[in-house]
Amino acid sequence: MAEREHTEKEFEERVIEINRVSRTVKGGKRMRFRALIVMGNRNGKVGMGLGKAGDVQTAIKKATRQAKKQLINVPIVNDTIPHESTYTYGSATVFLKPVAPGTSIIAGGPVRAVIELAGIKNVLSKIIGSNNKINNVRAVLEALQTMNETGKIAIESSKKQKEKAPKKQPAATKTRTTRAVSVGGKKGE
Repeated sequence: MAEREHTEKEFEERVIEINRVSRTVKGGKRMRFRALIVMGNRNGKVGMGLGKAGDVQTAIKKATRQAKKQLINVPIVNDTIPHESTYTYGSATVFLKPVAPGTSIIAGGPVRAVIELAGIKNVLSKIIGSNNKINNVRAVLEALQTMNETGKIAIESSKKQKEKAPKKQPAATKTRTTRAVSVGGKKGE
């Protein structure tokens, strides 16, 4: 039991949105609640969960369980992201850009919650298009996940290029190339 309590305290969760949703049946409307949760450890892991239930507490518990299953690793370089990224999910487009240390998080709404819980301390972001919180959170998570994959590829390719790069020759052994020009006539005759 002590291990379970320790793992639950390791992750911080934030409720982004709770909506009352309904479906129409023969006798009228059935009301339920939908909860959107973002969970992270502020050290490179973050996830999102969406849960529906008849009461708010159960919806939050379901969303928390789903968020734990969907955790992703986020690359953090000098308290910011490795490179600029723009990602579109549905009609929501999110732009993320690394900034200098000390700038802090310049983001609003659900994007700020995801970035804070991921552990990124300096970033600039902009939401373009939809105000749908679910699509905005998914767009940020997908952008961070693709950044992780491209970051790994960029690091691996730069290491390979350094290994394959020819070593520079010392100045004494370099050869000069000269061009031959005929005397007394046109060039190239």
